[in-house]
Formats: sequence, structure tokens, C-alpha cells
Amino acid sequence: MDWYPIVKKLLGSSVASSEDLAGFKRRAAKEFNLPIISNNTILRAYRQLIKAGRLPVSAPLLNTLRRRKIRTLSGVAVITALTKPYPCPGKCVYCPAEDQMPKSYLVSEPAAQRAFRAKFDPHRQVKTRIATLQANGHATDKIELIVLGGTWSAYPTAYQTQFIKRCFDAANGKTASGLSAAQKLNEHAKNRIIGLTIETRPDFITPEEIRRLRELGVTRVQIGVQTTDDRILKLVKRGHDVKTIVQATKLLREAGLKINYHLMPGLPGATPAKDIKTFREVFTDPRFKPDFLKLYPTVVLKNSPLYHLWKRGKYKPYSERQLMSLIPKLKALVPRWVRIERLVRDIPGPDIVAGSRLTNLRQVLSERGVICQCIRCREARASQVKPSQAKIFAEKYRAAAGDECFISFEDKTRKKLYAFLRLRLPNNSPIGEIGQSRLQQLLPVLKNTALIRELHTYGQMIPVGQTDKKAVQHLGFGKRLMLTAERLARQKGYKKIAVISGIGVREYYRKIGYKLRDTYMVKPLS
Repeated sequence: MDWYPIVKKLLGSSVASSEDLAGFKRRAAKEFNLPIISNNTILRAYRQLIKAGRLPVSAPLLNTLRRRKIRTLSGVAVITALTKPYPCPGKCVYCPAEDQMPKSYLVSEPAAQRAFRAKFDPHRQVKTRIATLQANGHATDKIELIVLGGTWSAYPTAYQTQFIKRCFDAANGKTASGLSAAQKLNEHAKNRIIGLTIETRPDFITPEEIRRLRELGVTRVQIGVQTTDDRILKLVKRGHDVKTIVQATKLLREAGLKINYHLMPGLPGATPAKDIKTFREVFTDPRFKPDFLKLYPTVVLKNSPLYHLWKRGKYKPYSERQLMSLIPKLKALVPRWVRIERLVRDIPGPDIVAGSRLTNLRQVLSERGVICQCIRCREARASQVKPSQAKIFAEKYRAAAGDECFISFEDKTRKKLYAFLRLRLPNNSPIGEIGQSRLQQLLPVLKNTALIRELHTYGQMIPVGQTDKKAVQHLGFGKRLMLTAERLARQKGYKKIAVISGIGVREYYRKIGYKLRDTYMVKPLS
């Protein structure tokens, strides 16, 4: 069928919203004697007509046709891949175990279902997800790849390398000879992996492990902290103490990696008051202070050891009412430089034996007016802004024997965040600890170097090579933040600055004077 008449008519109409589009589709179905046409069908036809040169590109129309716009409103397309089932060294009482899934994951969870259907093949998972996002109208030029599935660091290194390599192959659209070759291809690929996240345990974080993560291209690490109470960690058989969490956090920060804590209110031995104390400590004590947070209230799952404790009456999870009272108090303690990634695990209600079954907690709280000053509550998303409307802020804090600076472009009320940069100014002299000294031996570029740990611009993702002058991503905020960070580092006496760059964004940094060294993009501050 020739879709040209219908799409041309749509292009010339005043369709500016989903409601307008629905009305047009009803009229078109009647006029052309067709069933109601899906957005995907129109979108696919429109793209083919653009490619053939028969119709011009209309960014507003593409945006109207796009499904689930939230998928790329944080500036990147997030794609998740799960590793295969593999023995986990942990014996945590709250953790479910299914033979067909990696530890702590249930086959009923959406991302786990996709992985299970793909037989945990990383290439199939990434390729399928890219295709789905594109079919729904989303650009996939800038991908944040998140690798989940138990303890990443416990998997054999050969499996890790092959897994990541195949993820890059899927993004590149071709098979490379090895991981390094796949990464090199991705620097100029259509679908660039600009960030890579893995999850692991604090007791697996060593200088050698960090070096390994950097070779894979990892830019962010999720670690299961759960609580900062040693007594509770022992009760839940976590297998490490708070001291281990502190050391892992310090090493990750010294390497410039972004840090994502998992915290679990309502663990055995906890009370709402203790959970509030943990939160306050996490964000005020310089030993901690993560950049991201996943908040997973404890629930009872049948295939976990906690289920048997609950059955014997030795454990009682928080009720929904208790959580609705506690979570707003916890959110109020979160600083401006932290992003709350999740408030609850995406576990289907039927799998929860006891505890809250409310999976849309964030939405419920938002509808009740409960928001906080975290990054996610303030990010610009689809907002349009003029440079004159944005003001630059710099928030400094101490963390792991160094200075952190959260530099941001926000509106004057600080309720809308357009872009930010995380700058770390470590001590010029070594701390003297064996771990840090070893880390600098493995990654010499870190010695006496200022670190840019993250640069992020919010708003609807703009594909590489395209420009939308009204979009937040193309107002020059990123380059202005980089210049500000370089100036601050120079003023503090640093001779060079390094960015923990994702593979797919290296070319951006090359254009502003950075060169690849020891897996970092580095620039002298002369």
C-alpha cells in the first residue's frame, strides 16, 4: 500500500497531541476505507517516505507518534540485559532463588522475562530491545546499557568479556573480532553505548576488579549496601560489614566511577526509625554519599529464606501504610546531587507473599504531591528552555577524602534541572592506604588528576548529528559545564583532568581536546 497520501495529509494537519492524532486516525480510516491505523504503522511508513526523499522530517510529528515518551526523556535510551543463571556467593535471607534465573531475580519480572525468552543471549536481548524502542519512535543513538543478574564479579572473566562484547556487537550491527574492536566500532556507530552499568557486591570491589571493569567500559556500579547497620547485616547473612562498604565506595569514587547504592528499608531487625537513621548517615557521612539510589522495601517471596522466618512468626514486613508514611521522610533526606532510580522492585504482586504489593509507589506519591529535590524529581524531560532562563549552581561536599562538586544548570527556583556535571578533586597527596596506592599503580592516569565522573543533559534525546535549537540537549550546556570544571580544577592546582567516558561518547570529548589514556579521556590543564 502507498502510505504517501495519508502521511502527507497528517503532515499538513494540525496534529499536536495524542488526542489530535487519535481524531486524525479515525477520520483517515473513514476516508481511506481502512481499519484504525496504529502509531507504529504510520511511524514506519513516515520514516520510509523520509528515507526516500518524498516527505520532509517533522520533529513535532515524530514526537507525537512516539510511544511511551518517558523511555528517552532522561536524555538516553536505557537498555537492560540479564546475565545467565550462575551460583551467587551470597546467602542473604531476603534473596529469592529460581533455578532458571540468576540469583535475586524472578522470571515474572518484565526485564527477566525478556532475558528468559532470549535464552539470556546478550546479543538477542540488546538487538530486540533496540528494535522495540525504534518501532515505538525512540532514537537509540545514545544507549545507557545496564547489565543485571546477581553478582557480576562472581561470573568467570571470559563470560564477562564475551557478554559485553556481544552487547556492543548488537549495538554496532556487526560482529567484531574481539571486545576492543567492538568498542572501537561503537565510537562511531549509529547506536552508541554512552554508559555501562553493572551490579555487584561491596566485598568484590578491589583495585584489580576496578581495572577490569574499566577495560570492559563500565562507567557506573550498583552495589548492594542494603543498610549501614552491622547488626542487621549480620542478621540477614549479608556476608560483609559496613567497613567493606566504606572501602568499596572509596575505591569506586577514586576511580571516578558513578556509585549506585541499593538500600532496603524494613529488613529483619530494622524499624522505621533505624531506616531514617541509615538514610541520614548515608547522605551526611563522607564515607558514603552515593550518586544514585535504588530503594527496595523488603518483601517476603516464597522462594527465599525470609519466607520461612515469616512463616514461623520471626519476621514481619512493613505494611503499605507504614511505607506510605516512611518513604516521604526518606525522600526528604536525599540531596540535590542524588538521583533516585527506583522506589520499589518491579516484582509482580502475585509473587509477594507478605509486604507491600504497590509497584507504582512513585506515581502514587507524586499524585499526592510528594516530591523531593532529587535529580529525577527535577530533571527537565520534555521542557524547552532558553539559555537565558538557566542559572549555573555549584554544590560542594566532602566524600572519601576528597572534594566533590555538583555543577548544574537549573531554573532560578531550582525546581527544574537542565544539565549537570560531577567533578571530583581528590587529595593531591596519596591517602596512604594500600587500596588507593594499588589503584593508582593499575591506573596511573588517576594520580594527581581531577576527575569528571558524569556529564548529563536532560530533555528529549536528540539523535547524534541532528539539531533542535529549542531542545535542552543542544543548548551548549554540556560544553559550558566542561569549561567550568576545567577552570575549577586548574584553580585548585591540577595539571590534568580525566573523564570516565562511556565508549560511545569518546568522540565528543576528542572534539573538545581530550585524548584516550588508561581507558579515560584526558586533557592537560595548561
